[in-house]
Amino acid sequence: MARPPGAPGHGATAVTGPEQTPPRRLHPLPRGLVELYGLLAVLFVLVPEWMAGGALLGFRANRRGSDLPAAAAVWQKLPELRLAAMGLADLRLLARELGICGYACLGRDRLSARLIRRLKPQQKLQQNPRKALW
Repeated sequence: MARPPGAPGHGATAVTGPEQTPPRRLHPLPRGLVELYGLLAVLFVLVPEWMAGGALLGFRANRRGSDLPAAAAVWQKLPELRLAAMGLADLRLLARELGICGYACLGRDRLSARLIRRLKPQQKLQQNPRKALW
């Protein structure tokens, strides 16, 4: 038996896909429900953020000095932090002040390592000063 042209299996494929399916209809939400969702979003998201922002401003107004007092103390104790924030020119100036030889040809990493070795004993002396024997 001969198949008619255009029938499945005759070489032509049947067209399937989004062209044949009817467009999907979305059911709109009632206007009152949309407004309720908007109100809930304001209550659960925006109001707490507004309250937190006001509280943070109140804390900042009552505090004096640096915004990061703990970090400022750590920067004085750890020379690694101070050196990491310095540029290469500043590192070389510090090396010159400390009397480190050959600082001009050193790269940043090696220069920082030498500076840290030089600053660590000074730091220990400042923390634990020797007591006089008399």
